[in-house]
Amino acid sequence: MNIIFSVLLLVVGFVLLIKGADIFVDGASSTAENFKVPKMLIGLTIVAFGTSAPEFAVSVSALASGSTDMVLGNVIGSCILNILLILGVAALIRPIKIKDNTVRKEIPLCLLISILLAVLFLDVFLAGGDINQITRADAIVILLFFTVFLYYLFSMAKQKKEKVEDAKPQYTLGKSAVLILVGLAGIIIGSQLVVDSATNIAEVMGMSERLIALTVIAFGTSLPELVTTIVASKKGEQDLVVGNIIGSNIFNICVVLGIPVAIFGTITPVGFQMLDIIMLVASAAMLFIFAASTKKINRVEGIIMLATFVVYYGVIMLV
Repeated sequence: MNIIFSVLLLVVGFVLLIKGADIFVDGASSTAENFKVPKMLIGLTIVAFGTSAPEFAVSVSALASGSTDMVLGNVIGSCILNILLILGVAALIRPIKIKDNTVRKEIPLCLLISILLAVLFLDVFLAGGDINQITRADAIVILLFFTVFLYYLFSMAKQKKEKVEDAKPQYTLGKSAVLILVGLAGIIIGSQLVVDSATNIAEVMGMSERLIALTVIAFGTSLPELVTTIVASKKGEQDLVVGNIIGSNIFNICVVLGIPVAIFGTITPVGFQMLDIIMLVASAAMLFIFAASTKKINRVEGIIMLATFVVYYGVIMLV
């Protein structure tokens, strides 16, 4: 396959992924409104999953195709990029204030889940194993942690006791269902195009699946988070900025990685290095330290995040 044609298919795949996720969120949110579900729960669950839908679709397609390096690279790359690049850019636009509850509960949970993934993956370093793997049992452990996150979300929503408005839903139930189906179709077709074209580009250019996943795919599937965060930051919607990134990272590790591995079984990525796992945990730890120290991320800290991002990606390009 011609590499130019592969690049065009990759772009088309990303467009279908992102637009499909957008349509899916609209349909799912409207469906929830038809059933009088509180908007807070819609935002914390449907919208959070919607922005992670591209990563999830790519992981399922990659696993079905046997591209295990692409699965882990997609998750790790997206998590690192979400914090270092997207929050870094957002902090430059406007310093990000962070609420006490987010500092005490949500960010530590994000860090804990990042550490959990590192511990479960580093079998050789931590358990003296022969090879690093994410097994089906590991995936189940990750999903159990995700149930804790879901319990926290629903408990918080219950405490808020948000009043459900009687406003008319954006779409009828029938049209909402159509939007959900169209959105899912775009996500599924787009993910397959992304995986197939990215794999072909890697083969033609002699690049590893790890590098393609950590760069091209991670950036492409994180575009919804990037756009959402920049718009929210410009509008001064601080809670949405941080909540979008934290929720997305938790969904990425628990759902994007956990569910496909639980379904398809053990994955054994061969191209990953200790540096990738260290940066996953370090980026989450950096967010926690900055947030806990001053309960905000200022422009200087945003520059530090962006500088760390540039150095890391500079290194993986050379290694």
